[in-house]
Amino acid sequence: MAVTGLLPVSGAALSRDPRLLASVRDVGTRPGIDFDYTDDAATAALLERHRRTVAAAEHGPLMWLGALLLVAAVVWPFAGSAMPAFDGRPELAYGPAGPLLVTAVACLTYVRRRWKRELLHPRLTGYRHVLGLARAHGVPVTHVPHWLVGRPLSGNRETVPVPVYGEVATLPTESASAQPVERVTPPVAVPDTPPVPAAVPAKPAAVAAYEAMADEGGWHDETGCLLLLAAIGGAAWAYSEENPAGYLAATLATAFALTTWLAGARQGRERQRLREAALEYVRTLTAAQSTGTPVPELSAPLRGLLEEEAARERG
Repeated sequence: MAVTGLLPVSGAALSRDPRLLASVRDVGTRPGIDFDYTDDAATAALLERHRRTVAAAEHGPLMWLGALLLVAAVVWPFAGSAMPAFDGRPELAYGPAGPLLVTAVACLTYVRRRWKRELLHPRLTGYRHVLGLARAHGVPVTHVPHWLVGRPLSGNRETVPVPVYGEVATLPTESASAQPVERVTPPVAVPDTPPVPAAVPAKPAAVAAYEAMADEGGWHDETGCLLLLAAIGGAAWAYSEENPAGYLAATLATAFALTTWLAGARQGRERQRLREAALEYVRTLTAAQSTGTPVPELSAPLRGLLEEEAARERG
């Protein structure tokens, strides 16, 4: 099962608390929405369709045109003043930069407004309210896709965040003795039996290790290159000064560089192994969610992994 099939919250989880279900139904019947957010298949199709629309609005041809015009507006005064053909003609050397800049700003402003308009589509706005209601009722939201709230992959600022509702008290559990015991003869055959909810899998140790080391590493290659450059410099100095100490320093720096690269390679292999274990864990959660089991909120490293894998699967 694809990792991207994991929904922020399933319809079964939204239906467990009748108060939450009523609120979700109310959101779905608002003017301009008319959507059942408890239908997992329809919700997944809705999110995928609007993800493409938002991406097209943000990274369409007009955005690239605006970026090129902006670069041209910045470069033109320097290039124009250096061209002999424009000597003594400031209207040609500097004048075009103004219209280019105005056009670039107009293009980028239009792209920004169109992108935000797509984010504020009534059904996406309604879904953000559903996620806020789920959190308020204590239902875990596995993750919030970065595009849904207008958050860049490398930042934390959200253009349209999930609304925050006041916390709702948990429903008291009714005791078994308070319910009358009735003997019901089970039917002979039950057509269209819903899938039996699967148990939420425990987090494997490999996944916990991946979460711990997700932000580690990344410096071995750079450090190894610096040590190798130091070794080359030491050898050159030893040759020019005829000093054997330089050769010794170069040998030590080379040995340290090789050791650093080997350590980085080992860490990379271990990270890849743990990454595969984390992906398998997310796939297991996705399978459990498809049977109606509420799954826990993903940690920050697993949310990042989910975003990376989703981008990779989309090509």
